[in-house]
Amino acid sequence: MKHDVNVAIAQFNIALGDVDKNLATASAAINRAAARGARLIVLPEMWSSGYDYRHLAQLAERTPHVLLALQALSLDHNMTIVGSLPEKVGDSLYNTAYVVDGGKEIGSYRKLHLFSNMGEDRFLAAGQRSCVVPTSVGRLGLAVCYDLRFPELFRKMALEGADIICLPAEWPKPRQEHWRTLLRARAIENQLFVAAANCCGIQGKLDFFGMSLLISARGEVLAEGQEKDVELLATFRKEELIKYRGEIPCFNDRRPDIYGKLP
Repeated sequence: MKHDVNVAIAQFNIALGDVDKNLATASAAINRAAARGARLIVLPEMWSSGYDYRHLAQLAERTPHVLLALQALSLDHNMTIVGSLPEKVGDSLYNTAYVVDGGKEIGSYRKLHLFSNMGEDRFLAAGQRSCVVPTSVGRLGLAVCYDLRFPELFRKMALEGADIICLPAEWPKPRQEHWRTLLRARAIENQLFVAAANCCGIQGKLDFFGMSLLISARGEVLAEGQEKDVELLATFRKEELIKYRGEIPCFNDRRPDIYGKLP
């Protein structure tokens, strides 16, 4: 991070399969967050469509249009935008988090860990690489929902210089405490900021609790959503990050000679 960054979360109830409605909802949230001074905003997982598996291939064909809309918003507001969307490549579908900055798509990450309990692995292909993207607001590490349960990924991104982890999600009840505890742990153990955007509302049999979080490098909750549509805003302060890493030099004290180096 080169400077302090005002970071926002757009938490909302995703209309299953309705790209136009979701794009309108997200655009309005982005406009409101920009008016409050946000320079980075994170949207939920699969925010343009939800997990409408029956129609996901067709819905993914709208993703280039959605990205063009985000590029225009990014340019208008001088804002970095992150969120996950369905991506179609040949016969394969991916859950892909995109980074739009300066009016351009500058990076993307395909979800590595697919949640087999909900059949993700039956409908989606898994990504093959982690991703840290240099942006105008700092180096962003990308993860999506279930990835949160795999700490190796976050340590790898931290070692690659990530300042902020952006995590879009559709994390349902009743696992609220897992969500909150794991997000704080990822921030504390890697000494970086976390911006986690969950959706809210009911989709089919699933009830999403919201509780999006903006978390400091010390693990302090700077802003937290409840169970309704909301934009959260907090400032991630560079000086705090540097100070904390100096107080507890975890990375200098690592012992990769014992437990191995991450690839």
